Amino acid sequence: MVHLLAKLLPEECPKLLHRVVDSVCGRESPRMADYGDMWTLVEWMEVLDSLSSLFRLAVGKNTPDEEVSQESVLASLADVGRGYGEAVLTVLRARREEICQALVERTNNVSSSTLQDFDWHIKLALASDKISSLQTPLLNLSLDVKENGALKPVSVEMNREELQTLISSMEAANKVVLQLK
Repeated sequence: MVHLLAKLLPEECPKLLHRVVDSVCGRESPRMADYGDMWTLVEWMEVLDSLSSLFRLAVGKNTPDEEVSQESVLASLADVGRGYGEAVLTVLRARREEICQALVERTNNVSSSTLQDFDWHIKLALASDKISSLQTPLLNLSLDVKENGALKPVSVEMNREELQTLISSMEAANKVVLQLK
């Protein structure tokens, strides 16, 4: 609900925008006490959420053509006026790298573990102590996971159904990642 931004004087807009970027980057958020005479608590939360989302999306799309990014920002701010859109673009241009770095750090902090290497091989289980003729293919997946600076080996053995479930999960995760780009 960026239209609420119009309640703010255009000359005070850059100060608020820089404070919003500070909060996106993990620093102190703007305080409602400084702007309480303009917005109710609900409106204040909407303004903060909308502006934060606008900055994250504008930087997160990482479009090579900056004009496309500028046009999308101006289009989302069309109902508040060009002066506000220009203020947002000025702050966005000035602090794009900082926002990008904060988004990358936030993404990296999802997990402290990273996959360093993997190896796999397939074996055929011919029999077991319960079944004399089994003939089931099994996948041995060896993962080298770096966790808190230490390399930790992880081994997983999967049958065909478990492998298919893993592949489906990875394809779904890949689809989500591609949608975020």
